Amino acid sequence: MSTSEPTSDHEPTPSRTPPRFQDLVRDVIRQYRHEKESEAHQIFRGAAGHQPKGVVPQTVNPDEETVPGIEHPGSTGVIYCSDRAMANGFSYANSHEWANLGQGAPEVGPIPNAPARPTSIPIPIDSLEYAPTTGVKALREAVANLYNATYRGGKSSQYTYENVCIVPGGRSGLSRVAAVIGDVYTSFQIPDYTAYDQVLSAFKRLVPVPTALDAKTKYKLDIQQTKKDIQTQGLAVILASNPRNPTGQVIKGNDLKELAALGREGTTVILDEACYAFMAPPASDLVVSSIPAQYVEDVNEDSTIIIDGLTKNWRLPGWRICWVIGPKNLITALSQSGSFLDGGANHPLQLAAIPLLDPSLVALEKVALQKHFKAKRDHVLSRLHALGLDVDIPPNSTFYIWLNLEKLPEPLNNGLVFFEELLKHKTIVIPGIFFDINPAHRRNLFNSPCHHYVRLSFGPPIADLDKGLDAIGQVLQKARRTGTRHMGHGYKKSIDITLDTQVPNVNGSLSPTTPTFAQI
Repeated sequence: MSTSEPTSDHEPTPSRTPPRFQDLVRDVIRQYRHEKESEAHQIFRGAAGHQPKGVVPQTVNPDEETVPGIEHPGSTGVIYCSDRAMANGFSYANSHEWANLGQGAPEVGPIPNAPARPTSIPIPIDSLEYAPTTGVKALREAVANLYNATYRGGKSSQYTYENVCIVPGGRSGLSRVAAVIGDVYTSFQIPDYTAYDQVLSAFKRLVPVPTALDAKTKYKLDIQQTKKDIQTQGLAVILASNPRNPTGQVIKGNDLKELAALGREGTTVILDEACYAFMAPPASDLVVSSIPAQYVEDVNEDSTIIIDGLTKNWRLPGWRICWVIGPKNLITALSQSGSFLDGGANHPLQLAAIPLLDPSLVALEKVALQKHFKAKRDHVLSRLHALGLDVDIPPNSTFYIWLNLEKLPEPLNNGLVFFEELLKHKTIVIPGIFFDINPAHRRNLFNSPCHHYVRLSFGPPIADLDKGLDAIGQVLQKARRTGTRHMGHGYKKSIDITLDTQVPNVNGSLSPTTPTFAQI
C-alpha cells in the first residue's frame, strides 16, 4: 500500500523499522469508503454551514439556531483551515512557528528588482470622509489608464473612469456583481475558487450549472462546448477564475479571445482572480496575459467583466483595494449594490494606491514577480519530486499547486486527512474538496472529483515553503516506518465542536462528531 519516496536533502534518512504483518493487514482492512467512516470528514460536516442542504428529513443543528432566521453559509477553505489550525495551537501571535501553505496570498515583503514597498501613507483631512461607493475618481482614472496603456493601444474604444468601480477586495466585487445578476443560469467549473461555493449558495437568483474540468485535458475550459451549452442550456452568465484557482492553469490566447467574444453574443463573462503578474512563461515571453481587456471591442457594449486589484499583482492583500471593470451601466448597478453591501473601499488607501498604478512601475513589478515566483515554483516542484510527489499538471500561472495524493496509502490519499495530519506538524494546506463547487453540499465527500487533492500555495517566503515541505516529508516518513494505522483519527476538535455534539450525515441520520471505528 505504501509508496516509496526518495528523501530530500532537507531531511535525514530515518532508520526503518519494518511494520509487523498484522499492522499491514489492519492498514489494508481500514479502507474508508464513505465520509461517515472518516473522523476528518465528520469534523468538517460538524462545522456550521457544512451540513448537506435539502436532505429529507431535514435535520437541524442547534448550534446554528441560536439566532432565529440565521443560516450559516459555510466557510471558505481558508477560513475552515485556519479554524482547524487554531484548534491545533495556531494563533496569529505564533504564526511564525507555522508554515501556512494554504493562504491564497503572495509574500508581501521586498523581492529582487521590484519597486520599493510602501511603508507609510498620507492621510489628508478630506480622506476621513466617506468615499463614493464606486471609488475615488482619480483612482478609477488611474485604473482605466493602466488598462488602456497595457491592453488597448490603438483601439478606438477606451476605458474611462466610468468603466471602473473600486471595491474593498475581490470578493466584495464578486458579491456586488452577484447581487445585480437576475434569475439566470450561471455556469461555473469544478474545480474552481472556493468562494464561488458560498456566492452561488447565498445569491439564490443565480441558478448554478456546473461543468467538470478534466485532468486529462489539463483542466482546459472547452470553449466550443461552452458555446453549445449556452445554446442548449440557456446559460446567461459564465463565472471563472483566470488564471485558474486551484489548478494554476490559464485561459489565454485564442481561447481567451473566443471567451471574451461571448460577451458580444448575449452572455455575460465574469473573469475573476486576474493575477496576470504571476504567469510563469518562457524566458522570452514575460508579458503574456490572462486579462481579456485586449479582446473587448466596445468597452460599453461587450458584456465582459474583469475583477482585479492590489491583492495579488501588487502583493498588498491587507489594503483591500480592488476593482471591477465593465460597461458603464454595470458600474452604476454596482454603485447601488455597494451602497447596501459594503459601503465602499477605504478612502485614504484609495488615494495611496494611485501612484502605484503608474504603468512603468507596474511593468517593473510584473517582471520581478514572474521571475521570483517562477523560481519558487521550480523549487517546490523539485522538492515534491524528491518526496515522491510528482505534480500531474505543473502550474503555469498563479502561485498554486494542485497536488494529487491518490498514490499515497490510505487514509493519507484523501485531502482532508492529509490536511489534519499536517496540522500536527504545524503546517496548513487546503483540502481539495473546498474547490468542488457544490452549493447544496449533498454529495458524499468521498465521491468528489477533488477528494484526493490538496492545494499548496507557494506564495509565502521560501523559508516558510521549506518548513512546510519538511513537514510533508515527516508525515510520509512516518507512514513508511510504522504504517498508517495511527493516522485518520484522534484529531483535536475545534472549540465549537464537543464530543457529544450530533451532526447530520449525508443520509439525514445523526451521528456523533467522533465516529466509532471498528476494532481492527
